[in-house]
Amino acid sequence: MRGLTVVVADPHLRRLREEFEAAMPPGTTVRWPEPEETADALTDADVLVSGTCPAALARAGSKLRLVHAAGAGTDGIDVTALPPGTLVANTFHHEDAIAEYVVAATILLRRGLIRQDAALRRGEWEAPSYPGLLGEATVGFVGFGHIGARTWQLLRPFGTRGVAVTRRGQADAVTEHLDRSGGMADLDALLDTSDVVVVSVPLTPGTTSLIAAKELARMKDTAILVNVGRGRVVDEDALYDALRDGAIGGAALDVWYDYPDPGGHGRPSRHPFHELPNTLMTPHSSGLARQTFTRRTQDIAVNVRRLAAGQDLSDVVAVAR
Repeated sequence: MRGLTVVVADPHLRRLREEFEAAMPPGTTVRWPEPEETADALTDADVLVSGTCPAALARAGSKLRLVHAAGAGTDGIDVTALPPGTLVANTFHHEDAIAEYVVAATILLRRGLIRQDAALRRGEWEAPSYPGLLGEATVGFVGFGHIGARTWQLLRPFGTRGVAVTRRGQADAVTEHLDRSGGMADLDALLDTSDVVVVSVPLTPGTTSLIAAKELARMKDTAILVNVGRGRVVDEDALYDALRDGAIGGAALDVWYDYPDPGGHGRPSRHPFHELPNTLMTPHSSGLARQTFTRRTQDIAVNVRRLAAGQDLSDVVAVAR
């Protein structure tokens, strides 16, 4: 019986190539193609490790049994184009790194440190306003899964108040030490009262442009928005307008509307967010830490071994029909 053929197309795993290959079941062939070589590498592959699998790649992988994202997001995988029965699985472990990013970005923006740094580099000693400390702030979580819960654990010691809305309304305010929680019907109330809004819901048809012009208009003009979910959860045009016009205090954006070419070049939006002094821009890097991908590599390896042994897999999010 032949071993499995695994194609790894996620660039973040290349640094862990030795560990990844050592964790595979005996007889496994592991391929690490360049982006332009991926389709050819999939011809006889059983497993694709990648957060993206458009229809063209899915058709090339006619023998695929598993597409495993090296992260939580699977919205870049065209499940409808995969061979029937192909499993789609994901993994997490990014919540620690992203939670640190949210706290750091929140402090940078609320204290005006980015603006002060830029001014001092020009020789200007800006007299900042007196921002409130985190202990006086209310943080609203739009989504309260792994990321939201871990971020709240880091923010609570500051004395911050927390509120959350989730798609299923399942966050327990008492257990999680939140001031209140609810479903998406309570989003307006969250936006009305929050000094910081942390967006971490996944992108689905129901969350696309979940926060648009009407929702942004409800936010305080001093409020900070931190998006670590998916770019299109927040309407692109409305967000740019709100930041440009000072309708909200600022934003930290780690997820975007456009992504780079294979060479790593390209603007993240059709709008010039880079010209806005109240915006912190990062290249979808909030979850990048060695610990994140070490743990993800372990999860993926466990699922590949289970596939080889004919066992049930963990964290299966879809099955191609």
